[in-house]
Amino acid sequence: MYALVLLLFFALLVYRHARISEREMAIVPVRIGSRLSKLWEIAYHGMRENRFLRAEKALLTILKIDEKNAAAYNRLGILYAKQREYKDAIDCFEIASSIEPSASSLHNLGLIYYETENYQKAATAFEKALEQEDELAARHIAYAKVQEKLGNDKLMLAELEKAAELEPNPETYKLLANALESRGMHEEATEVNKKLGKLIMPAGRPRRIMRPRRVVI
Repeated sequence: MYALVLLLFFALLVYRHARISEREMAIVPVRIGSRLSKLWEIAYHGMRENRFLRAEKALLTILKIDEKNAAAYNRLGILYAKQREYKDAIDCFEIASSIEPSASSLHNLGLIYYETENYQKAATAFEKALEQEDELAARHIAYAKVQEKLGNDKLMLAELEKAAELEPNPETYKLLANALESRGMHEEATEVNKKLGKLIMPAGRPRRIMRPRRVVI
């Protein structure tokens, strides 16, 4: 009889422990999610306020919890780039693009390669970024700049033309016109300047007041 009671006691203890473990395991993801959200908030404010050490610690902690977090590697790369720690920035962007090859991580990698004068690797990174997303003028302008460094004028002009098509604004037209003018292509530069002139409002005409655009951060 005593043995049977003891057996039932141990069975009840095992069952209770199992139920407690299940409840604890259910709480763990919630706790981790809450902690990650807090760490992201710290990293965001740290970078915004130039408190780089605080932001770096938060991002490294995120990577300890989730070692394949491409977004954290990408943000850490931006952090190191701001501090001109280009080797560490390259490492972070390369890891981010290997985990999750997004256009932004590849573009950032290209910018760091460009900054360190590794133009061939920069061109490769920009090409991969454009394969994923080619509708932003900034990507074509960056690729054009690296092609200029490599001496590929024809491709450089083609990329600037593409940027002007995507975003026909004074900045893109000026870049294209200056590039054409500096290469002796005066007629082509004149045509671009005509397009630029149409965007610039005559001095005597009152400017329409535009309401500021709402931007979600």
